Amino acid sequence: MLYQALFVPPDTTPLPKEIIFQPELAKYVQNWGLNEDQGLIAVLEDGQTLVGAVWLRIFKSNNPGYGYIDDHTPELSIAVLPQYRDRGIGTKLLSELFSQVRNQYSAVSLSVSSNNPALRLYHRLGFEVINRQNNSLTMKKDF
Repeated sequence: MLYQALFVPPDTTPLPKEIIFQPELAKYVQNWGLNEDQGLIAVLEDGQTLVGAVWLRIFKSNNPGYGYIDDHTPELSIAVLPQYRDRGIGTKLLSELFSQVRNQYSAVSLSVSSNNPALRLYHRLGFEVINRQNNSLTMKKDF
C-alpha cells in the first residue's frame, strides 16, 4: 500500500517498486505497530482482497515526514488500488479513521501534490493548505 500511496501523474513513467525502500519513504511503515501508529484497511467482501489502507504515524522534528507540522500531529497516508478508486473507499476509510482519533489528536496532516486528484477529497473532508512548496502542499485537518 505504501507504493500505491505515491502519486504518479498520468503519462509519467511509473516509479520503480523499490522506491519504497528509500529511507524517506520506508519510515512511513517501518517497524509498524509503535504505540501511536493507527490504521485501517479496506478489503472486499470476500475478506481476502486488500483494496485500500489509511494510516497515521507521528514523526519527530529530527526525522520529519513530508507533511510534518509538529511532534504531536500525526501524518496521514492513504492508498486505494487504482481499479477501486472513485468508489468512495477512500472517503469511508478516512471518515472511520477520523472518528476513531478525533478525541486523541487535535489535528492530522498530510502532504499531497497540487495536481493529485485526491486533493478534491481532502478539501471536501476539511483539510486546509498550510504550506506550499513548489508542487507540494502540506495540509491540515483540525478536529
